[in-house]
Amino acid sequence: MPDTSKDPKTYALIGAAMEVHRQLGCGFLEPIYQEAFDIELRLRNIPFLREEPIAVYYKGNLLQSTYKPDFICYGEIIVELKALTKLSGSEESQLLNYLKATNFPVGILLNFGKPSLEFERFIRNPRWRPPIDPQST
Repeated sequence: MPDTSKDPKTYALIGAAMEVHRQLGCGFLEPIYQEAFDIELRLRNIPFLREEPIAVYYKGNLLQSTYKPDFICYGEIIVELKALTKLSGSEESQLLNYLKATNFPVGILLNFGKPSLEFERFIRNPRWRPPIDPQST
């Protein structure tokens, strides 16, 4: 059994996701898992905001476009839910960009689209930049 004392918030969130997956299994669309995860967080008294807009700045200027992560938990952890048969690098990049925009230290990517819940924990590296697509230059 993992030592939850080192990161109790992350373990609590993954535990909530495991319960949702145990109850629903795979095969539903993402909005179903989002609603069920919302309920599970409430049942566990885990503080969260759902689809709260995140401001993005460019050279000190506030952009009109915003990001909306699925959940911000404990005021410092981004949680992004997916219901895909296979994750690609774009889901990871999405979460890393959320971390970069918020300066939050931790993010969790949850995928309910397989028979077993997939989850990955990300720690923000302040020097990380998204890769540049050579075809876009």
